Amino acid sequence: MSRYIVFVVGSLAFLLVSISGTSVSVAFPNITTDLNASLILAGWVLSVNQLAGTAIMPLAGKAGEIFGAKRCFMISIAVFTIGSLFSALAPNIYFLIAARFIQALGAGGFLPLVTAIVSDLFPNSRQQAIGLFSSIMPIGMIIGPNIGGWLVQDYGWRSVFWLNIPLGLAVFIATLFLLKPGKKEGGNLDLAGTGLFSGMLSAFLIALTELGDTENGSRWLVAGILIAAAVIMGISFWRHEGRVKNPIIDLQMLKEKPFFAANAFNLLYGAAVLGVMSFIPLYATSIFGMSTLESGLILTPRSIGMIIASIVTSMMLPKWGYRRPMLVGTGGMVLSMALLGLELTGMSVFGMDISSTVILVIIMFISGAAMGIIAPAANNACIDLMPNRIATITGVRGMFRQSGSAISIAVASLVLENFSDIGRGFTAVFYGLAVILVLSVPFIFAMPKGCVTLSPTEKEAA
Repeated sequence: MSRYIVFVVGSLAFLLVSISGTSVSVAFPNITTDLNASLILAGWVLSVNQLAGTAIMPLAGKAGEIFGAKRCFMISIAVFTIGSLFSALAPNIYFLIAARFIQALGAGGFLPLVTAIVSDLFPNSRQQAIGLFSSIMPIGMIIGPNIGGWLVQDYGWRSVFWLNIPLGLAVFIATLFLLKPGKKEGGNLDLAGTGLFSGMLSAFLIALTELGDTENGSRWLVAGILIAAAVIMGISFWRHEGRVKNPIIDLQMLKEKPFFAANAFNLLYGAAVLGVMSFIPLYATSIFGMSTLESGLILTPRSIGMIIASIVTSMMLPKWGYRRPMLVGTGGMVLSMALLGLELTGMSVFGMDISSTVILVIIMFISGAAMGIIAPAANNACIDLMPNRIATITGVRGMFRQSGSAISIAVASLVLENFSDIGRGFTAVFYGLAVILVLSVPFIFAMPKGCVTLSPTEKEAA
């Protein structure tokens, strides 16, 4: 019974992050207006969350193996709650971006740490247990937009951050009393590698922001210097990871075809799906003229589709394998992106007029179902090959996925800011993402076809 209670506690952490993320997306238009920020600068409220999560995920996974998952998980919850408090008190856009960075440092540790904890508790049903996390996130995506839309409309955008504080305290207390200390391997963290990687990604994202600052006459020079710095840090990071004893990214692992393919897919998946979905409320308000509350409600069909599809896919993974769900889900996402790019503000089918709201609800359900089909397979692919390094694998996977998401948000902000017609800007963004999803298909075929069963000797060797 105790392991099921721990599963519930871990699920609450995922629920908290999901509620927070979707609530901020709904509040994004109000934050932009209230703090008098440009779309590119305000976009950092979203992208800094991806940036910090990207940097911390592999480090948190490694820290969990070295110092114990419980201790690291509790630190993550505390940091997330403190970051939420600072976000609620932010007097300007710059303070809010810094506070969101702190918040994301905490949230970024949830995925690898909880995945490792649950995998240890359910060794014989790991695929289903990990897959079910994919159905927890959409529940928060239902609660978050609806509560967020109501809170923002009645109490202002700061209320979505105040909400995290009692929830974070509840998860912290439950973890303190219910979760047993895990095993510790000992060793050192690769802080230098983390700094080089986060510096590389930060320099690149800031360069994109500079390119969007049309009032800065030297923006091309500044952007060029930042991109050069990103390249230098990227090369240094790669060389450093090859020399250090406990790297945040095991380069030998990435040289294996299945692991390289899985992380390449997650990079493109994060770029095409996770990042730009943060702009859906803005899309709904600017293109379809919806209110803040309505823009939050429009995300509900997506979450319902994710819940249904992820539960079914999780249960059927041993039979279906990994490739089939990922291919079907990717096809569904390409379709939904193409439909969003059409800006269907109304149409007639068999003489019946269908409103733009109904059309958007249908598209959101399709995209949610597609994400729900992809996620369990993508989350489990390759884990069977190294079952004793689940936290590390999950952290690296999350890092690539978040990197794609952060870059996507920055690029989308740049595109939308530079289109005089925001509708045309969204069309360019959605069609571009559809192309990226198509490019991810070859990597699916390079991953394991289905669940891999290793002998005890092979597991020990792994």
